[in-house]
Amino acid sequence: MSPEKIQEYVDMLINWIITFAPKILLAILILIVGFYLVRKLSVLVKKGLQKSNLDIEIAEFLGSLIENIMKIGVILFAVSMLGVEMTAIIGLLAAAGFAVGMALQGFLGNFASGLTILFLKPYKVGDWVKVSDHFGKCASIQIFNTTLVTPNDKTLVIPNGQVTDNIITNFSTQGNIRLELKVTMPYEESFPRVKEVIQKALNESDFILKDKEPFIGIEEYESHNIVVAVRPYIIPDHYWEATFEVYGKIKKAFHEHGIKAAYSEGVELGPIGA
Repeated sequence: MSPEKIQEYVDMLINWIITFAPKILLAILILIVGFYLVRKLSVLVKKGLQKSNLDIEIAEFLGSLIENIMKIGVILFAVSMLGVEMTAIIGLLAAAGFAVGMALQGFLGNFASGLTILFLKPYKVGDWVKVSDHFGKCASIQIFNTTLVTPNDKTLVIPNGQVTDNIITNFSTQGNIRLELKVTMPYEESFPRVKEVIQKALNESDFILKDKEPFIGIEEYESHNIVVAVRPYIIPDHYWEATFEVYGKIKKAFHEHGIKAAYSEGVELGPIGA
């Protein structure tokens, strides 16, 4: 490349810098100052929404939505400082939005489902719910997903589209739930006697609600035992504590009253093939 050609390119670069550098610096300054102001305004907006009579989930959603709209406004204003026409930007955003919308239909479905959950309120934060065979306490409701914490402290993140497409069981609406326990009894034992023993064991637990009658009934006949269903009422927050305590008290009561269960006394050892 000849020195004249190199000098030509250098001159073009210098002219471009002189022309666009101030605009670029101004756009960067607008972004920095604009985002700073957006953060401050967002804090004020969210505090105002929290003091209103809106539910906390809706207040958080509106706060996030307003914050994102203000950020988009700052970005558009900064881009316009580079000399780009706003009509062109809006047209480009519309085309991009359509393309992204077609590619992300699942996300848009989760977004719509999130709005449905927030405004129709089939459950709220703190409720015990069962969604698509997943049981847990609702920790948060976001725009795209719901977070449940199971009784054994596992965190489940469920897309809101799956939530609204399935049956939602809210255990907190009534303020109590039934434990679904199973114990076994021998065939030769009297069921009324076993039922009475189980009832006394339930009465000894502080987790069992005494103002609601528990259900105790035969559920299944197995080859060696009869399966007895035990359905006492508890507060949802006591799910695991009540489960472990009731099982322990029933075993103790069976031992004290000589109620047996079928099991193998020994261990049979066999050869292992090659």
